[in-house]
Amino acid sequence: MKNRLYLGACVFLLLMQGMAVCNAQNKDFANLKRYAESNRVLQQEQSGTVKGRVVFMGNSITEGWVRTDGQFFEENGYVGRGISGQTSYQFLLRFREDVIKLKPEVVVINAGTNDVAENTGPYVEEYTFGNIVSMVELARANDIKVVLTSVLPAAAFGWNKTITDAPQKIAALNKRIAAYAAEQGLPYVDYYHALLADDGHSLDAAYSKDGVHPTLDGYRVMEPLVKKVVAEVLGNGSGK
Repeated sequence: MKNRLYLGACVFLLLMQGMAVCNAQNKDFANLKRYAESNRVLQQEQSGTVKGRVVFMGNSITEGWVRTDGQFFEENGYVGRGISGQTSYQFLLRFREDVIKLKPEVVVINAGTNDVAENTGPYVEEYTFGNIVSMVELARANDIKVVLTSVLPAAAFGWNKTITDAPQKIAALNKRIAAYAAEQGLPYVDYYHALLADDGHSLDAAYSKDGVHPTLDGYRVMEPLVKKVVAEVLGNGSGK
């Protein structure tokens, strides 16, 4: 009887291990494969820190930026590493592959929109903020200068209508990111107020069609703000 129980337990454990391996093979929570090939190409061209290279870490707002105004990235030597739908938890998991291994001088981090939208689970400000802090610490440990940015305004999320207090959560997270940036001597780019509608909580309709993602006009508002800060960081060594 004991032998049968032991054998049964062993079979169960083997089945569980097999399922875990299968899941690991079929699921890529951080979507590491998204930029794997382009990262490989960039890494072949580099030796040590790549002077002037700036990586933009983000979600669909960053991914859409590259798609909508790729020239802005190309002419400034910026590398877009945005993935649609991702939260700060996923950013942190792919930070080594999509940022550190590219050896940029600067990383621009825009995180929080999809956390508030609860794309990967319940929103906990402390955890999202902690993920941002962890990315800053990883960057600094690898001699990468950091530029932090605000979460863009959003009154609601069309894909998750159960979230009814997005403006309050976004404002609170932005306040915390800005305070941390000031405390750490890090540059902070305030997209939020530049894109805020007159109602004080939504993304101005002049800059977005869905209330979350900027149009070209919206990106054109953001571009000089971040470009100025990045140029200052590259020029005087701040943001580290």
